[in-house]
Amino acid sequence: MAQENCTQATEFILVGLTDRQELKMPLFAAFLSIYIFTVVGNLGLILVIRTDSRLSTPMYFFLSNLAFVDFCYTSVITPKMLCNFLYQQNVISFNACAAQLGCFLAFMTAECLLLASMAYDRYVAICNPLLYMVVMSPALCTQLVAAPYSYSFLVALFHATLTFRLCYCRSNIINHFYCDDMPLLRLTCSDTRSKQLWIFTCAGLMFLSSLLIVFISYVFIISAILRMRSAEGRHKAFSTCGSHVLAVTIFYGTLIFMYLQPSSHHSLDTDKMASVFYTTVIPMLNPLIYSLRNKDVKEALKKAVSRSSQASVFVKLQI
Repeated sequence: MAQENCTQATEFILVGLTDRQELKMPLFAAFLSIYIFTVVGNLGLILVIRTDSRLSTPMYFFLSNLAFVDFCYTSVITPKMLCNFLYQQNVISFNACAAQLGCFLAFMTAECLLLASMAYDRYVAICNPLLYMVVMSPALCTQLVAAPYSYSFLVALFHATLTFRLCYCRSNIINHFYCDDMPLLRLTCSDTRSKQLWIFTCAGLMFLSSLLIVFISYVFIISAILRMRSAEGRHKAFSTCGSHVLAVTIFYGTLIFMYLQPSSHHSLDTDKMASVFYTTVIPMLNPLIYSLRNKDVKEALKKAVSRSSQASVFVKLQI
């Protein structure tokens, strides 16, 4: 990947979240707990949706894919971050750094676009409820999930290839806890103007288009809800959309804070804290948001727990 006539770095050193030894073990314990909770929450949500026939609807099809993406993109970052708390020098190879950046960008882009697909699903459910299952056919649902995955994979592949074709000859120390674009670009001695233009153009178009889909969908949704005569119907409609609105607000709000604030206000420490939030906290929060605020999911969870307890009692009796 590297350019010719360049003494290319073969590995990078990640500075991490802190260099204070007394903080590393408490941080390790905290982030390990968050990661375990995230894995159990997201994989458990997928399992409940797949095994309960009442949740075989387009909304839960999209939700299971969102949980899968949350699990994947936090798993790209967190295990390496946890290992780095245990070692004095946090080394990552050139190829591993490229793979981490590419995978993270793919899953984060997929999440952004999946939230837009879910907004369209909510629009159809609220504004055209009688034809919901006809409009949101299995074929359309598959397309609305396949398109974000395909687009995000191609964008991430091209993005990572461009990044790691640059010449990294200044230093191999990344002031971050994972391989991210902006800290990497600070290390290169190549001309990065075209690369930065590509980053902001591509990310801006993707972000604005998905945000526009969400915004337009909710303009129609709110309009339809306000026209409802039944207070119970309005409450049900708002509760149906509440979880998605909260997830969208947290995710897009963090991205706006990260990438749309003036450059004079940017600092690496602030970026690190924001990165911690969207790489570890958001994937943990999404299963809570969608399960605690959703009556169907809560009932399915109770049913799953009941089945597992009955099975354990049966096994004990057999023994």
